[in-house]
Amino acid sequence: MTDLKVTDIEIGKTALVVIDLQQGIANSGCQVAPYTSGQVIQNAGRLANAFAEKGGFVVLVRVSSSPDGKDSLKPQTDQQLVIGQYPEGWDRILPELAGVKNAHVVTKRQWGAFYGTDLDLQLRRRGIDTIVLCGISTSIGVDTTAREAFQHGYQQIFAEDAMTASTREEHDYVCKHIFPRIGKIRTTDEIVSALN
Repeated sequence: MTDLKVTDIEIGKTALVVIDLQQGIANSGCQVAPYTSGQVIQNAGRLANAFAEKGGFVVLVRVSSSPDGKDSLKPQTDQQLVIGQYPEGWDRILPELAGVKNAHVVTKRQWGAFYGTDLDLQLRRRGIDTIVLCGISTSIGVDTTAREAFQHGYQQIFAEDAMTASTREEHDYVCKHIFPRIGKIRTTDEIVSALN
């Protein structure tokens, strides 16, 4: 990791985008690596609070579906996808993040946070040109959102220790081979210290 200088992150032009830290994902009990859900929640919370304290824009992204499930994607795949009834409250933002002052909540219906949402509109209206990304899962929601942000022309910073995946291999692949091509990878500490 390369140290960021204090002037590297301009809070007025940078937003924190937190992917899928919601009850049914972060608290699902599924195995994740290399960081636990608890570590990701703690680091994302630190980032969200630091952004909020400095007057920055925080976006909490959740994935949800209509009660009839007709807005869910149903691709034909080689791997069996289990699409069924979700328990009540599975799409609620975690309490550790739900109280972040002035946070904007985006509801998506697929992996990425840009397609079919108002995320790009809300960022552009605020003059945001850079996003800090974190959340679960590194290789699905975070990666897809990062690729969409790249195609929309945003600068990106990835909080590597505030995201995790189903396996260490998935996380490491994206962080070593994809993210360095479309942004900068930093730790939570580096990002918090660089906010101005």
